Amino acid sequence: MSHERVAHTATERTLGRLPSGADVAVTVHRYEGGDGPTVYVQAAQHGIELNGPATLRRLHEALLDAELAGTVVAVPLANRPAFDHRSYGAPPEFDAVNPNMNRVWPGDEDGTFQERLAAELWELVSAADVIVDLHTGTADMLEHVRVTGGDPEARGLAEVFGTEFLLVDDPDDTPGGKLRTAAADADIPAVAVELANSRQVSHDAVDAGVRGVRNLLRELGVLAGRPDPPPEQTVLRDDAERTAAQASGLFELRPDVGVGEYLEAGSELGTIYCPSSFERLQTVTVADSGVAYSLTREGVMVAGERLAAVGRRVE
Repeated sequence: MSHERVAHTATERTLGRLPSGADVAVTVHRYEGGDGPTVYVQAAQHGIELNGPATLRRLHEALLDAELAGTVVAVPLANRPAFDHRSYGAPPEFDAVNPNMNRVWPGDEDGTFQERLAAELWELVSAADVIVDLHTGTADMLEHVRVTGGDPEARGLAEVFGTEFLLVDDPDDTPGGKLRTAAADADIPAVAVELANSRQVSHDAVDAGVRGVRNLLRELGVLAGRPDPPPEQTVLRDDAERTAAQASGLFELRPDVGVGEYLEAGSELGTIYCPSSFERLQTVTVADSGVAYSLTREGVMVAGERLAAVGRRVE
């Protein structure tokens, strides 16, 4: 491995076409230095998740003046149709079968709209040695890195990234089609990073994202220097029962509850009311004990929607 001055290129890669004939494309940034590993970083699989693109913009400014041993490939908007429509997934008019890109990896070149986009991006993904997938979460999401259990290399990268919380999934219970699970099937270590909340740019979350990607690049030797020492980290296992709405209505979360707090099973989380009659429809109680990593603060709920997710501490 040898560190050399970065050569940067930005190109448009066509993933598909709209009915009008307009191309669906992504901008691919390549930062090439000397010999070394290739790291693929992407953001905005979901169009409302904004801290990832903001992270890559700031990282771009730093990498232009850097010396690298290897290559960083960055795709700041992996799902332009969702971003342009300011929606979580692709508009249903484009793909009613698979609106969520993060359920179709590694894609299918003969499949639905989203499957075809993912298949084109997979050519970049599969050429990498390490994958970083930047996300944000619900109205209240704990910053954390998520990995699939049983992958020690990915677990090590997650620890180096430097968030206070790590979330480990049971590989048998992880939904298929996620980028990191497809990467694991291809023997490529991958981490998914949740940088706080959707629909807004949080400067603190973006700072954490830039710092974390730099730490990972230093750990791999792509950037010179040592990664920052990680904080004391809490490892959570994502196998607890979700707390869901049993009635449709207006949900009010208890004002003193926040992510990162330990919630006891059976404790009160909030209330769902009928907004017309003011009838109390459900006193929501926590389904399972654990550290809250996701809390819904949106007011309008439909029966069955998730209100809270907790992780059990791994000792």
